[in-house]
Amino acid sequence: MSSENKQERGVHRRTFLKGAALGLAAAALPAADADASLWDAFFQKHFKEMNEAEIRKVLERLEREYEEKYKKRITVSNEKPLPGVLYGYGLDLSRCIGCRRCVYACVDENNQSKDPQIHWITVLRFKKGEKWVDLEESEKYYNPAEVPEKEYFYMPVQCQQCENPPCVRVCPTKATWKDPDGIVVIDYNWCIGCRYCMAACPYGARRFNWAEPNRKPEELNPNTHYLGNRPRYKGVVEKCTFCVQRVRKEPGRYPACVEACPVGARKFGNLLDPDSEIRYLIEHKRVFRLKEDLNTYPKFYYFFAYGV
Repeated sequence: MSSENKQERGVHRRTFLKGAALGLAAAALPAADADASLWDAFFQKHFKEMNEAEIRKVLERLEREYEEKYKKRITVSNEKPLPGVLYGYGLDLSRCIGCRRCVYACVDENNQSKDPQIHWITVLRFKKGEKWVDLEESEKYYNPAEVPEKEYFYMPVQCQQCENPPCVRVCPTKATWKDPDGIVVIDYNWCIGCRYCMAACPYGARRFNWAEPNRKPEELNPNTHYLGNRPRYKGVVEKCTFCVQRVRKEPGRYPACVEACPVGARKFGNLLDPDSEIRYLIEHKRVFRLKEDLNTYPKFYYFFAYGV
C-alpha cells in the first residue's frame, strides 16, 4: 500500500468516526477495491474490546505498515499493566537547572515529530521572589548562554497522569483511558482529533499533530508500544505515557527523562510500594500537586529538597 493510501486511510477513518461521534451525515469510506489491510484498519474494534488474537493481528499489521514506510524493522508491543503497581512521579524543583535534557531524551525515546516540532515536556522559567506563580503566563522559550540562571527557577510540566482525568471523560470515542497502573493512554487509531481532551486538560499536556509527523528513519526508536511511542498519524493527539514501552517491559527501569536528568531532580516509582523512592519523598518532603483544587488527583508530585 502506498504512503498516500495509508494517509487517506487515516483521514477516512477519523472523518467517519468524527461524523458518527458528532452526529454528522457526511463520512468517507474506503474505496471498494481498497487493500484488505485498509479495510481491517477501518473496521478495527476498540482496543479494550479486542481479544489477544485480534490484538496480535493489529500489531502485525502495524509492523508491516511501519516497515514499508520507514524501511526498517519496528516492533509494536502490548505489555499489560503490572499487578500491584501504581506509578507516581516526583520532581525536585530545587535541583532542576532548566537544561531541557529531559525534553530531548523524551523526544528521542518516544518518536516525537521534529518538523513540526512536538514536545511532551515543557520546561517553564520563573523569576525568583515573585509572589505568584502563573503557569499560563510563564516563560516557555528561554535561551541563555548557560543554565541555571541565578535569578530564575524552573518547573517542567508534562502529563500529570491524573487519577480523575478530565481528558478521559470528554473523549467522544473513548480513545483515551486510564489503565490500572495509573497511566493515561491513547489509542491513535481511535483518536478522531476533535481535541476535546486538550481543552479539558488543565495542564496543557496534550499535543496535536497538525501535520504529518516527521522523523528520519535512522532516528526512530524501533522499540515501541501500541499505546505509547509508536509512530503517530496526522490529526491525532499525543502525550507523555511515563515511557510505557520501558516501564512495563522492564520493571524497575526509569522513563527516559528520569535517566537523562543530570542532577537527579526526577524521581519515579511504585506508589503502592512502601519502600519505593517516590513513597519516601511523599512522606518526608513537603510535596504539592498542580491545581489540586480541581480534584484531578495528579500522580505527579513537586517538592523542594532545599531552599532556592
